[in-house]
Amino acid sequence: MKNTFMILVLSLLFVSCKQEVKPEDIAKLNGYWEIEKVVFDKGEEKDYKMNETFDFFQIKDNKGVRTKVMPQFDGTFLTTDTFENVSVRFAGEHVFLDYKTDYTKWSEEIISLSDKELVVKNPQKIEYHYKKAAPINLLNDGEKTK
Repeated sequence: MKNTFMILVLSLLFVSCKQEVKPEDIAKLNGYWEIEKVVFDKGEEKDYKMNETFDFFQIKDNKGVRTKVMPQFDGTFLTTDTFENVSVRFAGEHVFLDYKTDYTKWSEEIISLSDKELVVKNPQKIEYHYKKAAPINLLNDGEKTK
């Protein structure tokens, strides 16, 4: 009886921790995202202290693009030629980002999405943790601007 109760409590805790991504949350994807860490399927983590590129999402009506951009010290971004077409797919309680290029297709599940954080998981069960990024803009005196 104790084991059954414990399993029930742990199951409720696990289910209640999963953030539900709603259609109105998708607009939060728009903007610049910097990868913070990758969590592999066996639990090991790789932290990213500094990134040369950010991911820029531009989504409207559940379709758009993800582009790699490089922040510059003057607050601008250099855009690379690398981009993926993205569509957002709702499948029951799950939300997926479906990517497509001329060469391949793949999907990632959105695990959580807020104004400041994004976590996605690929089919290999690797989680990518992003934080919302802003332009790096340094004044001549080295002071960071907002």
